[in-house]
Amino acid sequence: MPLAQLISAAQLQQRLAEPNLLLLDCRFALEDTGYGERSFAEGHIPGAQFADLERDLSGPIIKGVTGRHPLPEPAQLLNRLRAWGLNRDTEVVLYDDGHNAFASRAWWLLAWLGKQDGVYLLDGGLKAWREAGGALTQDIQPGEAGHFSGTADSSLVISGAQLHKRLKDAHMTLLDARGLPRFRGEVEPIDPIAGHIPGAQCAAFTDNLDSDGHFLKPALLRQRFAAQLGERAATELVAYCGSGVTACHNLFALCLAGYPLGALYAGSWSEWITDAKRPIATGD
Repeated sequence: MPLAQLISAAQLQQRLAEPNLLLLDCRFALEDTGYGERSFAEGHIPGAQFADLERDLSGPIIKGVTGRHPLPEPAQLLNRLRAWGLNRDTEVVLYDDGHNAFASRAWWLLAWLGKQDGVYLLDGGLKAWREAGGALTQDIQPGEAGHFSGTADSSLVISGAQLHKRLKDAHMTLLDARGLPRFRGEVEPIDPIAGHIPGAQCAAFTDNLDSDGHFLKPALLRQRFAAQLGERAATELVAYCGSGVTACHNLFALCLAGYPLGALYAGSWSEWITDAKRPIATGD
């Protein structure tokens, strides 16, 4: 079964009553951290549980050491997933209303813990669900506790120190998921320093989507990433962004295109700039 899978709103409507299905609503807004939970309470896909980026899908921030969304402790995340009802054979559908950027983070975390089959992103997110006439509810249905057991795969993560040592590695492809103005250092609305990691290429995550917010066809995604990989092996790819969230969107899109799952620099730009010894580039 492919690691990256999409489910359409119509397909989800047909499967919504299946007992072995877990839906996670991953809505979030960087500028309003309470937005996701409020929106979930106002209306969500029936049967969904709410997964908060900062409370559930990230660990605690250590000022001057970590980025804005460090990885959660595996044991803590496992406990949360079990509380939502996750078992080894559970099928999971993830969605948000922000181009699936936050849902992709949940997808990557599940893959990191070893849940690499039966996990779907709702293509087009909540917008597509509404446009397809999908119902929303305010009812919260706590599921029966699950028994999923997983182990974090360290091979899927690269640290800032490891990346620093590899900056001159000609075999590595380093992709930055932020938009081009932030990559170039022309603007920086979130972090205190602008620019990008030297040697990186800009691969804005929004370019994985069409104008309706649906993922591009795998052939188009493969064409996109093939141009950035060049002759380098996809197994040497590293993805990062501002805080380790939208980079997961690129990793999902790469897998959707048929490439293997690359490594995530989870600390990303917001962690990189905490160490003055790390170099910074601007422009293209």
